[in-house]
Amino acid sequence: MVRGQAIRGGCVVERCERCGHLERDLERCPADHRDLAYGGEPTLDRIRLGLTYRELVRDGVPGRVFEVGYGSGSMLRRFLDDGARVAGVDPDQLGIGVDEVVRERGDLRVGGIEDTSGLPGDQDLVYGIHVLEHVVDPHAALRSSLELLRPGGTGSFLTPAGDSSGVERYGAAWWMLEDPTHVRFFTADSLARAAEAVGFVDVEVRRLLLDSLSVDAASLARAVRPGPRPRGVLASRAVLAGAVASIPVVLAERALRPRSRPTLQLLARRP
Repeated sequence: MVRGQAIRGGCVVERCERCGHLERDLERCPADHRDLAYGGEPTLDRIRLGLTYRELVRDGVPGRVFEVGYGSGSMLRRFLDDGARVAGVDPDQLGIGVDEVVRERGDLRVGGIEDTSGLPGDQDLVYGIHVLEHVVDPHAALRSSLELLRPGGTGSFLTPAGDSSGVERYGAAWWMLEDPTHVRFFTADSLARAAEAVGFVDVEVRRLLLDSLSVDAASLARAVRPGPRPRGVLASRAVLAGAVASIPVVLAERALRPRSRPTLQLLARRP
């Protein structure tokens, strides 16, 4: 059962009563979305990936890693350079070139995570960086990820927080709604329940302090000047400059108010 939930700015999302997360239909929640899935900025993306990598290897570099939605392969390249064996699957949604070293030395597949049945369950780490909000069936994606892990292996997924205060503050201007392929947003509770439902154990959901540091500046720019931006608001140098300048303020608020953090990280283990 779902029920409509109106958010400020003429946008309606559906809240799933059974699973708890928010589902988004572009016709009911267009939110001045851009034309393409990718609307980031390369320098900011490199910084974000560096911070994310630090999170993923905080307990050491795993021997075998599998990325769901590897994109250009830049994260897999970091693992590869640190000695890991790398693999991954991607539907080529972003249409960008893949790192040649990763292409040559990694086990890369084109498709969805649901297409990996039959692969051995021998991975130490299976992770996805902002992918669960795109997939049609997140439970199937999590189940397939679980099956790729060895017993005791770790699953880690980053996804926008549908229960962050940014949704209430910015409404339809929230930058996470700019991506037309963001079809659902988890809450901390619904993400934990989804992982437990497919068999993960030791489930923990964190609110990340340092992920997506440009969200507030980008959201504010969309709120102040609403309207179509086919390339996305971060294509503006003025918005980028504002995002960089606002980082100290953003970090201070996130430290004081954890719900202002726009990203959830799921950490869980295969029994």
